[in-house]
Parts: sequence; C-alpha cells; structure tokens
Amino acid sequence: MSESTVVRSLPDSEWSSFIEKHPNGNIFHTPEMFEVFSKTQGYRPSLWAVIDHNRCPLALLLPVEIFLSNGFLRYFTTRTVVYGSVLWSPSEEGGKALGLLLQSYIRDGGGASLFTELRNISNLEAVQPVLHENSFVYEDHLNYLIDLGRSPEAIFQNIGPRTRKNIRRALTRGDVVIEEVTRREQIREWYGLLQLTYKTAKVPLADCSLFETAFDILLPKGMIRYTLARVGKAVAAISAELLYKDVIYGWYGGTDRAYSNYVPNDLLTWHILEWGAQNGYRMYDFGGAGKPDQEYKVRDFKAKFGGSLVCFGRNSYVHRPFLTRIAKQWYPLVRRWL
Repeated sequence: MSESTVVRSLPDSEWSSFIEKHPNGNIFHTPEMFEVFSKTQGYRPSLWAVIDHNRCPLALLLPVEIFLSNGFLRYFTTRTVVYGSVLWSPSEEGGKALGLLLQSYIRDGGGASLFTELRNISNLEAVQPVLHENSFVYEDHLNYLIDLGRSPEAIFQNIGPRTRKNIRRALTRGDVVIEEVTRREQIREWYGLLQLTYKTAKVPLADCSLFETAFDILLPKGMIRYTLARVGKAVAAISAELLYKDVIYGWYGGTDRAYSNYVPNDLLTWHILEWGAQNGYRMYDFGGAGKPDQEYKVRDFKAKFGGSLVCFGRNSYVHRPFLTRIAKQWYPLVRRWL
C-alpha cells in the first residue's frame, strides 16, 4: 500500500473516532448521519477518505447527491451537497491528503450533479489554498453562533429588546405550549407545517423520509430533538435540532403566519436556547444566514437572538458548467413545481 490511499469506505469505529477527536468534527461527518441520508428518498450519500499506511484517516469527504425530480427536470435540479464540509488532519500530511482526496473526487465523483457545494460550518481558511487549487471556488456565506456556556438569564439579556418583550408577554399569556416530539407518528404532523412553510417560500423540501429516518436513527442516540409550539390544538411553529458533542445545530424550522401575533417562533427558539444552556451545550449553530449581499428575512429573524455573526463561506465545484448556467436561469421558474 502507498503512503496515502483513497478509499470509499471506513470501519465505523475508525470513522467515528476520527470525527470525535477532531476539533472540527461535526454531526454531518458521522456514520449515523450518513445512514439517515442513505435511507432518504432522493438522497444518495457516498464516502471518500484518504488513509495513511496505518489505515488511519487523514481526510474525509461525505458528498450527498440530491435529486428533486425525475424525468427531464432531473438534469437541471440534481446537485451534491457536502453538509459540514471537508475534514482533514490538521497537519501538512493532512493538507496533502485533502488535495489527493479532492482530485480523486473530481475525477471519479460528481455523478449526475451539476455542482458540488461544501457547506463550511467552521473556519477553513487553512485549506482554502488547497480548495482553490482544485477549483472549489469560495463564496461568502453567513451564519450566527450563540454562546450557550452562560446562564439562561445572560443569554436572554443578549436577545434584542423588542424580542425579549414579546417573549415575556407571550410567556405571561400562556397561549403557546411547547412540546417535544417523542412518538414517530407525530413526525407527519410536524412535517405538515414544514411543508406549508416551504410552499409559502417557494423552496423545494426534502421528502418526509428524511425526518422519519432521522427520528429512527438519531433520536435513540440523543442526536436529534424535534419540538413544536401549539396554539390551542394547532401547530404554530416547529423546529428540529441536531445534537453532537457540545453543539446544537439548527436544522429545519417552520411557522404558520396565521399565528404570528402569538410569536410562537420566538418562543420556540428561546425554549431551545434555554434548554441547551441548561443541558450543558456550549454553542448553538443557527445553520446559515444567507449571502451578505442579498436580503434574507430568515437572517433578520436569527439576528434578533444576539449571536455572533461569522462568515465561514461555501466552496463549490461545477461539474457541468453549461447545464449549471441554464439551471440557474430557469430554477426560479421551475422550483415551484418541484
């Protein structure tokens, strides 16, 4: 065996150990999350890794091919997302391994995808030269991180004054009840509001199998938490958080605008932050806040909660430039039918 070798599978024990010990290892790198994606309709994950002569991982890439439509539209909607981005051993050897890994993926991967997008949720400045050399183009993308290593009172005081006032008023009124989803059959009800939210925003949504499978695989291991806010019997807001090490990752959320006067989304978000602080979590990752040069209402909502604004960005490699250009022109029109 050569000094460094590209492989397409890893034993779960070595895979998990590499992630758990790595300071940037996140939930999207785990075998559990890989299994969730592998059982989701329209998702196809794959593993790419470089190991040394002792078969220890030096670099890891977990692309997920996503197709939102069959037939002709599939050619214009299939993309690959690397949630959590790349992971590499923080050494010169690890940097070289990452370069080898990207070269191998570009040559043999990509499938039917238009492009591959690395969603960076930690600072990748150290390997941006390696990404650039392999044509993974960087683009700014924002996020908010909230420090949970404080008392709930300190976290609450850092929230915007108007939002604090709305939360206090809603708590006093008691019209909104927060529930944790603990039974699988509740996922369909939870997903119903998520569908409404994405339909209103005219954004494609993953199949319900993603959330049912996550419930089956992640919940028993304490790696996910589903919550919802009710006004009476109606579901007014929902959220799903991924849990790994000492970080809470905001994954999916939705709200019914008909109940906006009850501020269920504000209450639900505050509940999650308070729960995280009380249960020993260090940080809440809001899961993205859009591009800095574009208006984004979701970013405005997240900004109210007093987190630190960071820009770890995204890196993309275009496999099919011509089709990608066409897809970008037509996507705003076709996405409402997806």
